[in-house]
Amino acid sequence: MSFTFQVDLRGIVDLLSHHLYASPRVYVRELMQNAVDAITALRTHHPEHAGAVAIETPAHTGGPLRVTDNGIGLTEAQVHELLATIGRSSKRDDLGFARHEFLGQFGIGLLSCFLVADRIQVHSRCGDAPTVEWIGSSDGSYQVRVLPEEEWLPTAGTVVTLDPRHGAQEWVEADTVRELAGLYGSMLPIPVTVDGELVTIGLPPWETAEGESPLARRARLLSYAEDVFGFTPFDVIDLSVAEAGLRGVAFVLPMQSSPASRAAHRVYLKQMLLSEGIEGLLPEWAFFVRCVVDTTELRPTASREALYDDGLLEQVRDGLGDQLRGWIARLGAMDERKLSAFLRIHHLGVKALAVHDDDMLRLVEQWWPFETTVGPMTLAEFRATHGVIRYAASLDEFRQIVAVASAQGIPVVNAGYVYDAELVSRLPDLDKETIIEPLGAGDLATQLEELEPATELSLRPFLSLAQRTLDRFGVEVLVRAFDPSGLPALYLLDSDTAFHLDMERGKENVDDVWASILGSFTAGKTERPQLVLNFRNPLVRQAAGIAEPELLTLALEGLYIQALLLGHQPMRPADTAAMNQSFLGLLARAMRNGSV
Repeated sequence: MSFTFQVDLRGIVDLLSHHLYASPRVYVRELMQNAVDAITALRTHHPEHAGAVAIETPAHTGGPLRVTDNGIGLTEAQVHELLATIGRSSKRDDLGFARHEFLGQFGIGLLSCFLVADRIQVHSRCGDAPTVEWIGSSDGSYQVRVLPEEEWLPTAGTVVTLDPRHGAQEWVEADTVRELAGLYGSMLPIPVTVDGELVTIGLPPWETAEGESPLARRARLLSYAEDVFGFTPFDVIDLSVAEAGLRGVAFVLPMQSSPASRAAHRVYLKQMLLSEGIEGLLPEWAFFVRCVVDTTELRPTASREALYDDGLLEQVRDGLGDQLRGWIARLGAMDERKLSAFLRIHHLGVKALAVHDDDMLRLVEQWWPFETTVGPMTLAEFRATHGVIRYAASLDEFRQIVAVASAQGIPVVNAGYVYDAELVSRLPDLDKETIIEPLGAGDLATQLEELEPATELSLRPFLSLAQRTLDRFGVEVLVRAFDPSGLPALYLLDSDTAFHLDMERGKENVDDVWASILGSFTAGKTERPQLVLNFRNPLVRQAAGIAEPELLTLALEGLYIQALLLGHQPMRPADTAAMNQSFLGLLARAMRNGSV
């Protein structure tokens, strides 16, 4: 024995309002969709038909809200099939309302009106057939009757009448309805009026008017971007993906945008607005544009407020990404000044793309200046001048070595900013003859000049005492000779050692279980930061001759703290205490000596 599900329409309406649609405002969109579909259906038989949709608010009618179209209309049988059966699609197909030219679903679309009304009245006439009246209530009941001839609509079409429920009157106010009709339907090819005022604009941004010059179209699009997005775009890019019936424009932001920012786009489905906040239309790296597009083939979700993420959308995403990438490449070939201006604003997006794209990597190599120890240079210029591309993979390491590397004549690229190290490491993919060499803080110590054996031997007592003095700060003390001679000490901390130290410090602030886990990462590792004292510096040579232990301790602590500060290293409580102790101690001694 089989049974039929019993549907509680009140429950369906609650489901629509709380879980499917984001806001009751969509009822205006659904009513316009039904009206436009009815006109489209009639045009399949009469292509010359001049359709129109008229919305009248209570302020205009003095009563209910009324939506009128001069479309194909419905017969009595069609009313039963389309308006009285939820979820059935086979008959809809037979009636001709399932082809891709149509925007919505008659039955579900009309149900959205129960978000603002308890009663919906539909009068519809198909051709010369009688006018049919359908009245539906939110309690799940409905009535269908054929009207007497004196009550027929004068021509084919449909009139939907809504009496707003108590508490929902705001949704049928004239200003609200006009705003919503303009928002959703401004691009429709069929004129839509609200209380006699036209809300459709006639020429979507992706179209070109007959006889419109490129300059005039650009001015129109710039004005559109200002009105819709609130900015004057850096440039405008035409978009097209034939497989999805997609056409549109991308507006390049005139200001820097964060990769983490929400890049939302305006998407129209057959020229009816789907949503102002569609995400996932473009690749993640393309966060520097905002798009307005129309599509005929992409699938909307059930709420018709987002796109269904399927293979076609992925194909669209790739196609639009290729077109944006092509625009950037054309700038590099045709307008170097504009490309430079674009990169100054949106280098993060281009770098993100260049991590995986060889064409964009070549563009970055040729045009984007990197910070180096010999001044700002592009990677192409750096390679042509210095051959080997030595680079510091983190900003902290570059700051530690920049002064010494410059004085030693070792050119180094700062690859510490986002994506830079990945881009430099990919350069051999473009040219196998390119030599890259990471240069960390620890590597620099091996390139500093060692002392003469006799000098090093004489400094062993000093070096031993210095190591014991600074052991509590966890550093390894070395003595080297390097330029600039005015730099007394250099604090070197490479990324691996920094990670090891972070783990060790983390163990001090967690319980035994987590300390054991963190300890597994550092087991057997003894790396320490290096404090390299510069024997070419007079102050260091003078410190090496201090015989008084207390004074030597103050001097060594002072050198250590100065190296920390010059290396932009964070100060721990022990470091802060040492800074105060050395400064105040040396100041006290200077004052005593000055008073003698």
